[in-house]
Amino acid sequence: MKKHQGFIYIATTLDTKSAEIFYVSEIIKNAGLSVRTVDLTTQPTQLEKNADVSADTIANYHPLGAKAVFCGDRGKAIEAMAQAFSLYLAAQTDVAAILGLGGSGGTALITPAMQILPVGIPKLMVSTMASGDISGYIGASDISMMYSVTDVSGLNIISRKVLKNAANQIAGAVWFNQDDEDTTTLKPAIALTMFGVTTSCVQQLTAKLEDEFDCLVFHATGSGGKAMEKLIDSNLLHSVLDITTTEVCDFLFGGVLACDEDRFGAIARTQTPCVLSCGALDMVNFGRPATVPEQYRDRQFYHHNSQVTLMRTTPEENQQMGRWIAQKLNRCDGEIRFIIPTAGFSALDIEGAPFWDPLADQAFIDALTENLITTAKRQLILSPYHVNSAEFSEQVIQLHQDILNK
Repeated sequence: MKKHQGFIYIATTLDTKSAEIFYVSEIIKNAGLSVRTVDLTTQPTQLEKNADVSADTIANYHPLGAKAVFCGDRGKAIEAMAQAFSLYLAAQTDVAAILGLGGSGGTALITPAMQILPVGIPKLMVSTMASGDISGYIGASDISMMYSVTDVSGLNIISRKVLKNAANQIAGAVWFNQDDEDTTTLKPAIALTMFGVTTSCVQQLTAKLEDEFDCLVFHATGSGGKAMEKLIDSNLLHSVLDITTTEVCDFLFGGVLACDEDRFGAIARTQTPCVLSCGALDMVNFGRPATVPEQYRDRQFYHHNSQVTLMRTTPEENQQMGRWIAQKLNRCDGEIRFIIPTAGFSALDIEGAPFWDPLADQAFIDALTENLITTAKRQLILSPYHVNSAEFSEQVIQLHQDILNK
């Protein structure tokens, strides 16, 4: 029989879900796996049976101590316990998987801690909230959500079936999770960011790199960039070709595919080697034409399809983006190369195409050049080619190889 290291952590609030946690715990133990039950109850209570890790233990991980959790205000208590549980879980070195059980409050308590765990550790949340918009619970992590069907409130003919499936799923994820051959036998993983209008560039890059590298392509839709940076923070990427940085447009100007304030932060924290460019910085993304904010009604648009409306960025907006990106990259001490395709940033930004606007592009180039502090490791390269040209992809390949040689 195979031996498995670590514990499957099962987290819930025992004051309301005691029967459920011990029910799934027994199923997992019967599969031959080790379990650690965790109580996230946010108010003092007398329990007939205690978890392996008490609510007091978790609450004491809060920076302000247990009093911040056991404060008598339910909303503040949930927020504080979520923070404490995240800090507790981050400190553990024996997490083989995590299973959460909860309603709206429990889901808000448990999933932030799940998000801080590295990608690849199995994470399953049984929740009453799983049939709605779950993006806030998932973040950029690989959390699986299972709808509880009935409320997570006692054992019955339905909840037993759902919880048994959940227990068997998380047990199976651990049981069949072989040690990856990856670190020694698989190709090093590199990330590439792509949008529809930079597809040609990224396809050329992957075609030339895939024999040597495991190419992971991320769709630059906000969540795509966050997922990539989650992998960077988890030290799962060898290097990065962040060609399509269009999420910055949406973040700064109210588009629907936005990054967040931490874009490029993972590169700074980990010093992962990175070649960047300004792919699709010529556009802000909105939904149907009716969803475009009123202040933009007189702007230049391209209707990609019935659900996607693209707005051309102005010289002033491009200046702002150049300054913002420069400030972010100035914090990066690893090997960084930012290459600008001066003949156009996207398939729509080329002579004869709808978004061709050399003056707007030049505003970005000037702002980035003026604000980026270049060093031996942080360099800016101006390319005479278009982002989707074969010549540009060759330059990117060479820059990537140059930083790896260092």
